[in-house]
Amino acid sequence: MTSPKQKPAPPGRLVGRELTALERIGKLIADARFDSPVGETWFGDDAAVLTAPPVGLDVLSCSDSAVAGVHADLAHLTLADLGWRAVAATLSDIAAMGGRPWRMVVSVSTPPNRAATEIMEGAVAAAAAFGCPIVGGDLTSSPEAVVSVAALGLVPVRSAVLRSGASEGDVLFVTGPVGGSAAGLRTLRAGDGDSPIGAPLIESHCRPRPLFAEGEAARRGGATAMIDISDGLSLDAVRLGVASGLGVALDTVPIAEGATEAEALGGGEDYELLIAVKDPDRLVAMYGECGLTAPLHIGRLTKGAGDLVLRGERIEAQGWVHDVS
Repeated sequence: MTSPKQKPAPPGRLVGRELTALERIGKLIADARFDSPVGETWFGDDAAVLTAPPVGLDVLSCSDSAVAGVHADLAHLTLADLGWRAVAATLSDIAAMGGRPWRMVVSVSTPPNRAATEIMEGAVAAAAAFGCPIVGGDLTSSPEAVVSVAALGLVPVRSAVLRSGASEGDVLFVTGPVGGSAAGLRTLRAGDGDSPIGAPLIESHCRPRPLFAEGEAARRGGATAMIDISDGLSLDAVRLGVASGLGVALDTVPIAEGATEAEALGGGEDYELLIAVKDPDRLVAMYGECGLTAPLHIGRLTKGAGDLVLRGERIEAQGWVHDVS
């Protein structure tokens, strides 16, 4: 549809700016060497052509968006970081289902300048790092930079780990310490990034990584429910509990070095996985078989949907709440 503010292209002339941007983005994707299999057509046509997934696998579908000034403080992060983070956040949802990424579409909307190319530099780098080819997308203009990612993942038939499968008494594990991303943002704003602790905190905030191997190991190790920690440990733990009709009792909070307990409970954007399981020994053994660091035991699921208890005391969940109308 044509915008009422859009000026038509003069007769006989190409709309050079968009074509130039698309050419730059196309070169980024080509340089990443995403090789499409026989029968599939990716970036460059009106739509991507995908073949059916291999027999015995279900398809996971998810999407997410990152908005400059909302999901990233561009006073301290680069536009490439914004693109990377949008891809990582989306693909982390596939990890949280116990799946592996398969295909991805990335759409970028920016003010009219070279920002789209910079954003796609980060998005393409993340796609290459996580093994999920970009097969298409869109490019348009807007007052603020926005990255929208839609991804497909694969998981063995009827084995995806939902949030809703846990039972009372299931044990809760987390794949690693949390709070590092929030502490990384605090470190950036304070200008302390050169310290030995500050550098890894900043890396965890600017360039998070989805935990596919850990999610797959959790699925194979008997996970009954799982969620990625995108909005804060306490809030996402309650979300998992509510989905299963249960409450959460945390015995401990594993805090990333340099972070605070408040950042661990409510900071978000860590993308560690919170796992519920009936047989803790089976889960830990599976992580060992896969050569992964053992997950950390942090609590259990209880009666009382929505309840949250930390070290025996009831607390309120903290974290990012998506409140839009």
